[in-house]
Amino acid sequence: MMETYEDIRASVRALAAGFPGEYWRTLDRERGYPTAFVQAMTEAGFLAVLIPEAYGGSGLGIGAAAAILEEVHKQGGNGGACHAQMYVMGTLLRHGSEAQKAAYLPGIAAGELRLQAFAVTEPTSGTDTSRIRTTAVRDGDAYVVNGQKVWTSRAEHSDLMLLLARTAPREAGEKPHDGMSVFLLDMRQALGHGLSIRPLRAMINHHTTEVFFDELRIPADSLIGEEGRGFRYLLDGLNAERILIAAEAIGDARWFIEKARTYATERVVFDRPIGQNQGIQFPIARAYAATEAADLMVNKAAALFDGGEACGAEANMAKLLAADASWQAADMCLQTHGGFGFAEEYDVERKFRETRLFQVAPISTNLVLAYLAEHVLGLPRSY
Repeated sequence: MMETYEDIRASVRALAAGFPGEYWRTLDRERGYPTAFVQAMTEAGFLAVLIPEAYGGSGLGIGAAAAILEEVHKQGGNGGACHAQMYVMGTLLRHGSEAQKAAYLPGIAAGELRLQAFAVTEPTSGTDTSRIRTTAVRDGDAYVVNGQKVWTSRAEHSDLMLLLARTAPREAGEKPHDGMSVFLLDMRQALGHGLSIRPLRAMINHHTTEVFFDELRIPADSLIGEEGRGFRYLLDGLNAERILIAAEAIGDARWFIEKARTYATERVVFDRPIGQNQGIQFPIARAYAATEAADLMVNKAAALFDGGEACGAEANMAKLLAADASWQAADMCLQTHGGFGFAEEYDVERKFRETRLFQVAPISTNLVLAYLAEHVLGLPRSY
């Protein structure tokens, strides 16, 4: 029997009730950060769910984390302000040293530290991670970092950052992804001493930024694991990220479906509820079927991840199918509401914008399809 985490879901619903649509609409309008929501999530222990009990966390698996984020989105909220702390954790837990875990995990679990920033993407490389240009050069007991990152969300609201940088040139390795290393960077010490952050306004309120490194010196013990193996370490985090983002998409889809179902039942046009018309019924039913099917893949990927088994294909398919389901549900919901769907007070237009992101990030739909074609189906490499 698949674990459904009903107790956790009930707790998340109770917490989310204190942050209704008006809370999120105001933040969206003002481009504000949901500090009160993140604090409540922290105090409830939800953001420490993956941290082992020995360090002050709950010691649960990715399935529990997925349930938390799905429920946040199902209640009309958005986990984008704090979800990175969950998926970044995999890299630190699986590949960090005991000293690093002891130094940071208790503080993160207690809410004294935030690990929300994940600096990988660069303006010139996009999703071709092997071509990043940010470098970290060893200099005695330090590394000197130079370069630039983009779409680094929450950098202004985080104490720690997981950073991917080149410690060896791309052409020096046997494979394109060799020579990259991962660092756990303390931004409190770095800001103003070689690290600068510039907010980047976007369609959705994700508090995203550009980050610049100019001769930034960081301690050598910031390195996670071995030098040059950073991309391999990131894979755990990337699979976790895709599973958790897929869970958020499922939550969005279920929010849209319930919103449309309620409106179609209550809205009367031509002396009958619009939900009586099959032109309204069928799109809602199709979105529901697509969502339930996608959810099965999310649960499968989570179970494999928690079991320590390979789950790259499943994590990618979960992200693809859940993103498609949420976008299908969003389009259906907006159409069901007609003109009112564009009004802020219904929250549909805000969620419509938010869920559109999943087609592009954290990995675009086309790249998922290319991965499946090459690595699962054995078709010739396309790029």
